[in-house]
Amino acid sequence: MTTLHSGPTHGARPDDGSTASRAETRERLSKATYDLLVIGGGILGISTAWHAAQSGLRVALVDAGDFAGATSSASSKLLHGGLRYLQTGAVKLVAENHFERRAVSRDVAPHLSNPLTFYLPVYKGGPHGAAKLGAGVFAYSALSAFGDGVGHVISPARAAKDVPELRTDNLKAVAVYGDDQMNDSRMALMTVRAAVASGATVLNHAEVTGLRFTHGRVTGAELRDRMDGTEFGVDARLVLNATGPWVDHLRKLEDPNSAPSIRLSKGAHLVLKRTSPWNAALATPIDKYRITFALPWEDQLLLGTTDEEYEGDPADVAVNERDVTQILDEAAFSIRDQQLSRDLITYSFAGLRVLPGGPGDTSKAKRETVVTEGRGGMLSVAGGKWTTFRHIGRTVMNKLASLPGHPLGEDMEPISELPKKLPLPGIANPNAVAHRLLVDGGTPGPRMAPETARHLATHYGSLSFDIARLAADDPALAERIHPDAPEIWAQVVYARDHEWAETADDVLRRRTTLTIRGLATDDVREKVERVLRREA
Repeated sequence: MTTLHSGPTHGARPDDGSTASRAETRERLSKATYDLLVIGGGILGISTAWHAAQSGLRVALVDAGDFAGATSSASSKLLHGGLRYLQTGAVKLVAENHFERRAVSRDVAPHLSNPLTFYLPVYKGGPHGAAKLGAGVFAYSALSAFGDGVGHVISPARAAKDVPELRTDNLKAVAVYGDDQMNDSRMALMTVRAAVASGATVLNHAEVTGLRFTHGRVTGAELRDRMDGTEFGVDARLVLNATGPWVDHLRKLEDPNSAPSIRLSKGAHLVLKRTSPWNAALATPIDKYRITFALPWEDQLLLGTTDEEYEGDPADVAVNERDVTQILDEAAFSIRDQQLSRDLITYSFAGLRVLPGGPGDTSKAKRETVVTEGRGGMLSVAGGKWTTFRHIGRTVMNKLASLPGHPLGEDMEPISELPKKLPLPGIANPNAVAHRLLVDGGTPGPRMAPETARHLATHYGSLSFDIARLAADDPALAERIHPDAPEIWAQVVYARDHEWAETADDVLRRRTTLTIRGLATDDVREKVERVLRREA
């Protein structure tokens, strides 16, 4: 990774800024005793590792797959206050979510998030009336201190100008509000970079095969590198289980008699090519509690989501025919048929929401974070919302500071003393970055295409200039990976050398948008794999 502060960092070579080799990282992990070992590289584990490293702790983070490889890259891509929570009277929760949303989109990662206008259509015979939704979006915007304008109601004709595919039959009015959008994979990766810049040592594709115990206390983990089969171990004063849908699997390794602590809800999404411009998103009420989204995202259209209890192996979660039918049928409430052709689907994905254990409809369950301590002293954290990822990290740190006996408390900088809105790497105005790339791209070579400049600016921020320099040094790296996508080959090299990409999926699904665009062809995958093997 690019050096983000002066001095060497754990997990990075200070001489050239590249990420350490896997062998070097394994050796570092196996030789040290860490204050905190975080198992799970989803956004909860990443955020905790980031905050713990900021607090002065020696931190290690491992994941059996890629960073944000499961649930954390399968979200609806929103930073939002949670309009539906007003239904249940959770006013304080919405206000807190809005605070975090604004902090991320304005101060922490303005280069990775963008404001998005939402249209909430009110149809004759629908679950809500225009007056109720108008009052709802006004209250919603008030809880955000009107930072995104005042929630209001507009005419169907006005809305149809911004969303030509909006179904206007029986459309009475459209309520308007504002939230923010992101690429969740990129946001997670930048947070990993921030954790490493603060001193954390990280390794993906490293599977926990067992826990280490000392006098009945969990004091580390046994691991296997999935890339070459190497087995190694990590010692730690405290272990945090942040494995998301697998949280109870790891708790069983600590205590075979541990009772289930969570339940899972499956959320599926579809990605489609767009048939016309979308200058706003649609949030369509399906019933009293559920909303289905149609979001312009990465030059595509994102539809979803579903919400149903899931009891299978988390590794097997996938979109099935019933999910596709449900998403398209629900989208048809507010979207014209021509935009909902199955021929337009480029990708589909499903993730698992982690909910507190208990009865009831998953769609009505609170997205709260639960922190528990096992009989062996291992902490487990599960649940929560992407929007509040920083808050979750702080919550876990407060829990660490207050543990009986204060195993880490004396070595930690109090969370209240940390910077309140520490930015993620690459922070910059994306418009300014795109302009710079277009003017010179940092290169003497061919002028960069506008869509590539814009893509780099909104996915890397000021780190885009590092990619531009790679392209300048080797013109082959300035070429498109696929002619129908904005990405260039320099991003693949950058992902390999600076962003821990080990597999074609790491690159195509999470560090670029080739997969979601339906462009991860066999030829592209083969070429990416050759670059990762340093054969091209």
